[in-house]
Amino acid sequence: MDLKGFDRPGSPTPGEGDTRSVKVMIAGGFGTGKTTMVRSVSDIKPLTTEETLTQASADVDHLIGVADKTQTTVSLDFGKISLNDTLMLYLFGTPGQERFWFLWNGLFKGALGAVVLVDTRRLASSFRAIEEMERQKVPFVIALNVFPDSRDYPVEEIRDALDIPPHTPVVTFDARDRTASRDVLVTLIRHLKDRSAAALEPR
Repeated sequence: MDLKGFDRPGSPTPGEGDTRSVKVMIAGGFGTGKTTMVRSVSDIKPLTTEETLTQASADVDHLIGVADKTQTTVSLDFGKISLNDTLMLYLFGTPGQERFWFLWNGLFKGALGAVVLVDTRRLASSFRAIEEMERQKVPFVIALNVFPDSRDYPVEEIRDALDIPPHTPVVTFDARDRTASRDVLVTLIRHLKDRSAAALEPR
Protein backbone atom coordinates (compact mmCIF):
# COMPACT_ATOMS: atom_id res chain seq x y z
CA MET A 1 0.00 0.00 0.00
CA ASP A 2 1.56 3.28 -1.10
CA LEU A 3 1.84 5.79 1.74
CA LYS A 4 2.68 8.81 -0.38
CA GLY A 5 0.45 11.70 0.60
CA PHE A 6 -0.78 9.76 3.63
CA ASP A 7 1.51 11.06 6.35
CA ARG A 8 0.73 13.91 8.67
CA PRO A 9 1.98 17.32 7.46
CA GLY A 10 5.62 17.75 8.36
CA SER A 11 6.30 14.07 9.00
CA PRO A 12 8.96 12.29 6.92
CA THR A 13 7.86 10.01 4.12
CA PRO A 14 8.87 6.40 4.85
CA GLY A 15 11.78 5.18 2.82
CA GLU A 16 12.15 1.79 1.23
CA GLY A 17 12.07 -0.91 3.92
CA ASP A 18 10.77 1.47 6.61
CA THR A 19 7.63 0.64 8.56
CA ARG A 20 5.10 3.32 9.39
CA SER A 21 3.14 2.87 12.63
CA VAL A 22 -0.33 4.42 12.80
CA LYS A 23 -2.65 4.73 15.80
CA VAL A 24 -6.25 3.81 15.01
CA MET A 25 -9.22 4.04 17.37
CA ILE A 26 -11.93 1.36 17.48
CA ALA A 27 -14.92 3.20 18.91
CA GLY A 28 -18.66 2.81 19.22
CA GLY A 29 -21.45 2.33 21.69
CA PHE A 30 -21.75 -0.21 24.48
CA GLY A 31 -21.91 -3.76 23.13
CA THR A 32 -21.26 -2.92 19.48
CA GLY A 33 -18.36 -5.39 19.13
CA LYS A 34 -15.21 -3.31 19.66
CA THR A 35 -13.39 -5.89 21.78
CA THR A 36 -14.49 -8.66 19.42
CA MET A 37 -13.04 -6.80 16.43
CA VAL A 38 -9.70 -6.13 18.13
CA ARG A 39 -9.47 -9.78 19.16
CA SER A 40 -10.34 -11.12 15.72
CA VAL A 41 -7.98 -8.95 13.69
CA SER A 42 -4.93 -8.47 15.94
CA ASP A 43 -1.68 -10.19 14.97
CA ILE A 44 -0.80 -10.49 18.65
CA LYS A 45 -2.76 -11.62 21.68
CA PRO A 46 -4.63 -8.40 22.45
CA LEU A 47 -4.61 -6.60 25.74
CA THR A 48 -8.16 -6.29 27.02
CA THR A 49 -9.57 -4.78 30.20
CA GLU A 50 -12.89 -6.59 30.39
CA GLU A 51 -14.64 -7.05 33.70
CA THR A 52 -17.72 -9.07 34.53
CA LEU A 53 -20.98 -7.14 34.52
CA THR A 54 -22.69 -7.21 37.89
CA GLN A 55 -26.22 -6.54 39.05
CA ALA A 56 -24.96 -3.31 40.60
CA SER A 57 -24.04 -1.96 37.16
CA ALA A 58 -27.28 -2.94 35.44
CA ASP A 59 -28.88 0.46 35.89
CA VAL A 60 -25.92 2.38 34.44
CA ASP A 61 -24.82 0.07 31.60
CA HIS A 62 -28.25 -0.10 29.90
CA LEU A 63 -28.38 -3.69 28.69
CA ILE A 64 -31.40 -3.18 26.43
CA GLY A 65 -30.66 -5.07 23.22
CA VAL A 66 -27.54 -6.73 24.69
CA ALA A 67 -29.05 -8.70 27.55
CA ASP A 68 -26.70 -11.63 26.93
CA LYS A 69 -23.59 -9.49 27.40
CA THR A 70 -21.64 -10.62 30.48
CA GLN A 71 -18.44 -8.54 30.28
CA THR A 72 -17.54 -4.94 29.56
CA THR A 73 -14.38 -2.97 28.72
CA VAL A 74 -13.47 -0.66 31.60
CA SER A 75 -10.35 1.03 30.17
CA LEU A 76 -9.21 0.04 26.67
CA ASP A 77 -8.44 -2.81 24.31
CA PHE A 78 -5.12 -2.89 22.48
CA GLY A 79 -3.93 -4.89 19.50
CA LYS A 80 -1.86 -4.45 16.36
CA ILE A 81 -1.91 -5.63 12.76
CA SER A 82 0.50 -5.34 9.85
CA LEU A 83 -1.44 -4.49 6.70
CA ASN A 84 1.73 -4.95 4.63
CA ASP A 85 5.52 -4.67 4.96
CA THR A 86 5.39 -0.89 5.44
CA LEU A 87 2.25 -0.22 7.48
CA MET A 88 1.55 -1.28 11.07
CA LEU A 89 -1.72 -0.30 12.76
CA TYR A 90 -1.92 0.00 16.52
CA LEU A 91 -5.54 -0.53 17.53
CA PHE A 92 -7.03 1.13 20.61
CA GLY A 93 -10.55 0.07 21.52
CA THR A 94 -12.52 2.55 23.60
CA PRO A 95 -14.91 1.73 26.44
CA GLY A 96 -18.49 2.20 25.33
CA GLN A 97 -20.31 3.01 28.56
CA GLU A 98 -21.00 6.60 29.46
CA ARG A 99 -19.34 6.24 32.87
CA PHE A 100 -15.97 5.61 31.16
CA TRP A 101 -16.15 8.35 28.50
CA PHE A 102 -13.78 10.51 30.53
CA LEU A 103 -10.98 8.21 29.29
CA TRP A 104 -11.58 9.08 25.65
CA ASN A 105 -9.62 12.34 25.52
CA GLY A 106 -6.36 10.61 26.44
CA LEU A 107 -7.00 7.64 24.15
CA PHE A 108 -7.59 9.84 21.11
CA LYS A 109 -4.28 11.69 21.41
CA GLY A 110 -2.19 10.97 18.30
CA ALA A 111 -4.87 8.93 16.53
CA LEU A 112 -4.78 9.25 12.75
CA GLY A 113 -8.22 7.76 12.17
CA ALA A 114 -10.99 5.67 13.67
CA VAL A 115 -13.52 2.95 13.00
CA VAL A 116 -16.90 3.57 14.61
CA LEU A 117 -18.83 0.33 15.15
CA VAL A 118 -22.60 0.52 14.92
CA ASP A 119 -25.25 -2.00 15.95
CA THR A 120 -28.18 -1.36 13.58
CA ARG A 121 -30.59 -2.61 16.27
CA ARG A 122 -29.43 0.24 18.53
CA LEU A 123 -28.25 3.12 16.37
CA ALA A 124 -28.45 5.64 19.21
CA SER A 125 -25.78 3.75 21.17
CA SER A 126 -23.10 5.04 18.77
CA PHE A 127 -24.26 8.68 18.46
CA ARG A 128 -21.83 9.76 21.19
CA ALA A 129 -18.87 8.09 19.45
CA ILE A 130 -19.66 9.82 16.16
CA GLU A 131 -20.00 13.18 17.91
CA GLU A 132 -16.63 12.61 19.56
CA MET A 133 -14.95 11.91 16.21
CA GLU A 134 -16.31 15.17 14.86
CA ARG A 135 -15.31 17.10 17.98
CA GLN A 136 -11.78 15.67 17.97
CA LYS A 137 -11.59 16.12 14.17
CA VAL A 138 -10.57 12.48 13.73
CA PRO A 139 -11.43 11.03 10.28
CA PHE A 140 -13.51 7.87 10.58
CA VAL A 141 -15.46 5.18 8.80
CA ILE A 142 -18.70 3.60 9.96
CA ALA A 143 -18.70 -0.20 10.32
CA LEU A 144 -22.12 -1.84 10.69
CA ASN A 145 -21.55 -4.96 12.78
CA VAL A 146 -23.90 -7.78 11.80
CA PHE A 147 -25.66 -9.55 14.68
CA PRO A 148 -27.86 -12.66 14.27
CA ASP A 149 -31.08 -10.68 14.65
CA SER A 150 -29.95 -7.52 12.82
CA ARG A 151 -32.23 -6.18 10.10
CA ASP A 152 -30.70 -5.63 6.68
CA TYR A 153 -31.19 -1.87 6.34
CA PRO A 154 -29.98 -0.11 3.17
CA VAL A 155 -26.66 1.62 3.81
CA GLU A 156 -28.00 4.99 2.68
CA GLU A 157 -30.86 4.69 5.16
CA ILE A 158 -28.34 4.12 7.94
CA ARG A 159 -26.23 7.03 6.68
CA ASP A 160 -29.24 9.33 6.86
CA ALA A 161 -30.22 8.11 10.32
CA LEU A 162 -26.71 8.73 11.65
CA ASP A 163 -26.38 12.02 9.72
CA ILE A 164 -23.14 10.85 8.10
CA PRO A 165 -21.78 12.95 5.20
CA PRO A 166 -21.52 11.32 1.75
CA HIS A 167 -17.71 11.20 1.78
CA THR A 168 -17.58 9.05 4.95
CA PRO A 169 -17.50 5.32 4.07
CA VAL A 170 -20.19 3.09 5.58
CA VAL A 171 -19.51 -0.66 5.37
CA THR A 172 -21.13 -3.82 6.71
CA PHE A 173 -19.03 -6.52 8.35
CA ASP A 174 -18.89 -9.27 11.00
CA ALA A 175 -16.54 -8.30 13.85
CA ARG A 176 -15.86 -11.97 14.58
CA ASP A 177 -14.31 -12.51 11.14
CA ARG A 178 -10.64 -11.59 10.79
CA THR A 179 -10.77 -10.97 7.04
CA ALA A 180 -13.88 -8.81 7.32
CA SER A 181 -12.36 -6.78 10.16
CA ARG A 182 -9.13 -6.34 8.20
CA ASP A 183 -11.11 -5.11 5.20
CA VAL A 184 -12.70 -2.43 7.39
CA LEU A 185 -9.24 -1.22 8.41
CA VAL A 186 -8.15 -1.15 4.76
CA THR A 187 -11.23 0.95 4.00
CA LEU A 188 -10.19 3.39 6.72
CA ILE A 189 -6.64 3.68 5.36
CA ARG A 190 -7.94 4.32 1.84
CA HIS A 191 -10.28 6.96 3.26
CA LEU A 192 -7.36 8.67 5.01
CA LYS A 193 -5.29 8.61 1.83
CA ASP A 194 -8.17 10.08 -0.20
CA ARG A 195 -8.55 12.88 2.37
CA SER A 196 -4.82 13.61 2.27
CA ALA A 197 -4.79 13.67 -1.53
CA ALA A 198 -7.80 16.01 -1.60
CA ALA A 199 -6.11 18.36 0.88
CA LEU A 200 -3.06 18.61 -1.39
CA GLU A 201 -5.04 19.48 -4.51
CA PRO A 202 -4.71 23.11 -5.62
CA ARG A 203 -7.72 25.25 -4.82
